Amino acid sequence: MNPSQARLGSLDALRGLAALGVVLFHYLPYYDKLFGHSFELPQLLTEALLFGRYGVHLFFILSGFVIFMTLERTRNAAWFGLARAVRLLPALWAGIILTFTSVHLLGPESRAVSFETALLNATLLHEYFGAEHVDGAYWSLVVEVTFYSWMALLFYTLRDWSRLRLAFWVWMLVSYAGVIWWKQIPEGVEFLVKDLMFVKYAPLFMGGILIYRIYKYGRPAMADTALLALAVCHGLLAYKMPYSFFVLGCFTVFALAVAGRLNWLANRPLLWLGSLSYSLYLVHQNIGYGVISWSYNAGLPGWLGVILALATAFVLASLIHYTVEKPTQRQFRSWRRRSEAVTTASTTAKAVE
Repeated sequence: MNPSQARLGSLDALRGLAALGVVLFHYLPYYDKLFGHSFELPQLLTEALLFGRYGVHLFFILSGFVIFMTLERTRNAAWFGLARAVRLLPALWAGIILTFTSVHLLGPESRAVSFETALLNATLLHEYFGAEHVDGAYWSLVVEVTFYSWMALLFYTLRDWSRLRLAFWVWMLVSYAGVIWWKQIPEGVEFLVKDLMFVKYAPLFMGGILIYRIYKYGRPAMADTALLALAVCHGLLAYKMPYSFFVLGCFTVFALAVAGRLNWLANRPLLWLGSLSYSLYLVHQNIGYGVISWSYNAGLPGWLGVILALATAFVLASLIHYTVEKPTQRQFRSWRRRSEAVTTASTTAKAVE
């Protein structure tokens, strides 16, 4: 693996580690809070695992980096939207089917949703209609899709980086104002600020974009540097301590990986974990809760239930990755190459005429 591949591979490894952190947070301290475990973890380990919920914030930084890279390589908004839909939706639909079925068979009953709600989840617009999540982890997917929509609109409308940067400055300032005056946001703009502009998380995406710009184009302009500094420092206001410092740490680790300082992470086990990260995220939470609850009802030790939940999540994630994610991506890339070849041939023929 050459240095450039190792550098990007280390980002995949970080995604996998972040996903694993989220899973362990849900299965250990968060399950204990919701339903109660029969065993106690050492206090220090419990406190460390609480940081796992902020692995999602690393996902958002990664998304900013990767999505801007994708936008620069995609010729129009239609292709971008189609590529994102193929990337997200088939695996999501498989995750919804598995989670919906598992919760209705194993529980927890408090996590069950109606069939109609499950269908609405399949659009990733359900939160905007006040519907529950099939799996609690899906909240971040709604934020992701909203970010994709904003980026398609801004990138393909404004085109020029200087205009995009101005839009990001406005978004950044609104994000700061939103978290500072969170409880005083007027009702008339609350949905816009909190949901459509997701001001608690938008600077994470923008930070990832700006780090990508440095990675791709080198030394940034002063306006870009200032915007990146604001993106990094935003977490100090948006999240409670000490978790705000953990988010700063996410930026630091991500920047080190992009700079090639963490290439050692690009090893086979962590790259495999990274490849499973999306499908693992989709199926781990409520299915895992059901497995752990079943294990308690069966009289098994609680720690064994957690191990069974982990094993189940990895098996289902592998199933989705190898039978849904990879085949659909492969077929889409093949179809896209043929489509682009036909378009190029048609353009060349018209030019000759």
